[in-house]
Amino acid sequence: MQRFLYILLYPILWCISVLPFWLLYAKSTALYIITYYLIGYRKKTVKNNLKLVFPEKSDQERNIIAKKFYKHLCDMIFETIKSLTISEKTIEKRFVYTNTELLDSYYEEGKSVLLMCGHYANWEWSGILNRKVAFTSYAVYKKLDNPYFDRLVRKTRERFGASIVTNKKIVPLLYRQVKKKVHTLTLILSDQTPKRNAYKYRDTFMGIDVPMFTGTEELAERLNFSTVYLKVEKVKRGYYKATLVPLSDDYPDHSKFEVTRRFFDEIEKQIREEPAYYLWSHKRWKHRRV
Repeated sequence: MQRFLYILLYPILWCISVLPFWLLYAKSTALYIITYYLIGYRKKTVKNNLKLVFPEKSDQERNIIAKKFYKHLCDMIFETIKSLTISEKTIEKRFVYTNTELLDSYYEEGKSVLLMCGHYANWEWSGILNRKVAFTSYAVYKKLDNPYFDRLVRKTRERFGASIVTNKKIVPLLYRQVKKKVHTLTLILSDQTPKRNAYKYRDTFMGIDVPMFTGTEELAERLNFSTVYLKVEKVKRGYYKATLVPLSDDYPDHSKFEVTRRFFDEIEKQIREEPAYYLWSHKRWKHRRV
């Protein structure tokens, strides 16, 4: 059944991916109307999250954010599909890094880097960074249940030089690379929700007391890696700007979980400036302390 589903859907996805952007975004607008007005995909979750995080805003203000979020979400879906065939030249034009020289300096110093990213704007196109640095690059992901689509996701995300590694395999892999003195750059989505009773630290995210995922910071501390925040901003439809923000280079100089706090401070600033581009359909606050 899984193979049949892949055989059925892959040609459709490929045909969509080769469409010009103007047509792609026309389809995205149509999907937004269906998703928001007809299906109401996770609308209750989105509106509950917005009410929880922005109690000071009126219902009308939160509804405006919700609609803008759904438009962006649909754009993201089609931009992700576009990743199947998008050219390097096109993605470099649409996803611009402003300060890759920061990573060059880390490489020259012999430092490996953990790149902490949030579910904000478009993280799927960030892999073009691997064409601009000398590091051996990795990106962490959670393996899909369907092995055929899992292979497709890995193949798509590896198009620009990174190796895609599961969250269960990344730690031993990085330990091996340290022993070989290989300098690595690893992207990790670090605003994930930890499992209930499987976390070491709680703090506030957008003013709400929740468990924090601290694995990235703990891994950086054990391996003496630098940590950098990947700040992605949506410039306009289909165009993004990414800035690399240093978080920490020397762990003995600050308290435990301070890097995690710095990461969430950075992503909070972005959400407050432009809330529509965060992934509000994700149940990030489900384990909040009431």
